Amino acid sequence: MIQVGDPLPDVTLMEYSETEGNGCSIGPNPVPVRAAAAGKTIALFAVPGAFTPTCSAKHVPGYVERYEDLRAAGVDEIWCVSVNDAYVMGAWARDQGTVGKVRMLADGSAQFAQATGLTLDLSAAGLGLRSNRYSMLVKDGVVQTLNVEGPGKFEVSDADTLLAQARQLA
Repeated sequence: MIQVGDPLPDVTLMEYSETEGNGCSIGPNPVPVRAAAAGKTIALFAVPGAFTPTCSAKHVPGYVERYEDLRAAGVDEIWCVSVNDAYVMGAWARDQGTVGKVRMLADGSAQFAQATGLTLDLSAAGLGLRSNRYSMLVKDGVVQTLNVEGPGKFEVSDADTLLAQARQLA
């Protein structure tokens, strides 16, 4: 499992964009994780699935609400990573109002989840291999804090916890 002090995995996530700009074309675009994190402070959180109850009702909304506070604490970008395809993540971004605040990044084949060692097997529920719920603060591609939730929990990966950690590290 990824630990504090480890670099982010060298994999590519996908991001759906509905508008063209800043070199991004409309549609799914690759996001090479290490290159995208270089020189930035990232508040990264991962969820088991888009449109799932806790993820949609609490996890994503908390980061959208705390966007300005996280930026003030030195966070350059907020990333939400989920084992879903880029189209689903794009639809979820619209539904959650994340545009301009939280980058909704698709880990369609669970490569990021597997590379971090933070997988969750939800095959019995018909969902297959997913990401565990967690958050981390990343500076220049290196993990500074890591908050992994226990099974079925939502206690340590929330925006307020990561905000407090960002303030301590600022």
